[in-house]
Amino acid sequence: MTIRKARRLALKAQLLASTRLPKGIEGAARAIEHLGYVQLDTIAVIERAHHHTLWTRVPGYEPRMLDRLLAERRVFEFWGHAASYLPMTDFRFYRRRMTASPRWERWARDHRPLMDAVLDRVRKEGPLGTSDFEHQGKRRGSWWDWKPAKTALETLHTMGLLMVAQRRNFQRIFDLTERILPEDVDTTEPDDAEIARFAVRRCLRAHGLATARQMKDHIWIAAQTHINAAVAELLDSGELTRVAVGDDDGYYALTRTFASRSRPAAPEVHILSPFDNLVIQRPRLRALFGLDYTLECYVPAPKRRHGYFVLPVLYGDEFIARLDPKVERSTRAFHVRRLSFEPGFKDGEASLPALARKLADFARFNGADTVELHVVTPARWKPLLRRELTASI
Repeated sequence: MTIRKARRLALKAQLLASTRLPKGIEGAARAIEHLGYVQLDTIAVIERAHHHTLWTRVPGYEPRMLDRLLAERRVFEFWGHAASYLPMTDFRFYRRRMTASPRWERWARDHRPLMDAVLDRVRKEGPLGTSDFEHQGKRRGSWWDWKPAKTALETLHTMGLLMVAQRRNFQRIFDLTERILPEDVDTTEPDDAEIARFAVRRCLRAHGLATARQMKDHIWIAAQTHINAAVAELLDSGELTRVAVGDDDGYYALTRTFASRSRPAAPEVHILSPFDNLVIQRPRLRALFGLDYTLECYVPAPKRRHGYFVLPVLYGDEFIARLDPKVERSTRAFHVRRLSFEPGFKDGEASLPALARKLADFARFNGADTVELHVVTPARWKPLLRRELTASI
């Protein structure tokens, strides 16, 4: 298939084209189930990444909806691609990672009294967070100091003995797994082959098509070395189809993907988080969409090209710009510190009205009432964008 057709297939699978989810919490639940994970992040110059990712796809999404899904035990927190919200129905496929973690097992063995004491406190007192262990060192001895207790909580979580019960001011509050895990959730541990087949299907459902390397990078799960065997098995059974994108014949897709034909959707604007599922695999992003993207908050300030927390801007099936935003919460202002259009961008008259509407919507999602437009490159697009913004706010 052509690169353009491959992009459209990927965007549809990512719920970014011609796919309409239910509004609100049910849409959020469906999005997490379909994507397989939504990555968490702590950076808060705008609304955090996990909320941003869901807002991009779910009509009427609000951050409280994700808190409710966690409280209702429909999702859980664990390591997916990184720290992520995951569908509770997938819990069993993460058991291997919980029960086979040599690094954490060594730490647990070396700090067994602390581990037992922290676990006992949670058992007796109910859900606790790291702040509940502060200042303990003065009363109970140095091994109750905050940092070791924090590591103990994280270790117990990684080993599956604790789960996140809720977030309180973004702090994780842990409780015993047996008090959180719904009774009807399957907890049988699959073997390597089953985990690998799960990983392949999960990736292809979420991305539409992928190479074996991209399947391994989709969710960092146990049995990574069995992915190639799973691909061969599912290819032989007819569940997978090999796909050539341009000259690259290393892609695969679920065969059922080709059962339904859909017309290309009208182009939409999407402002994406750096941790969005479409963006997070940088080599895939470069191969399919031609976008060479770096999150520059980890780059020294003098070496940044586009800004601190840059968001890729998608129009239709092409990335047209990079946005460096910041929300000033005290004044409820959304600052477009820099908007850099990609080289060769020409379709401003068609795309800028849609971009202005999306910027206004994004500002409202971030609790802002106004949009302040600062640097735009090339500068010739700034007057048109400012005019469209004035009409959209």
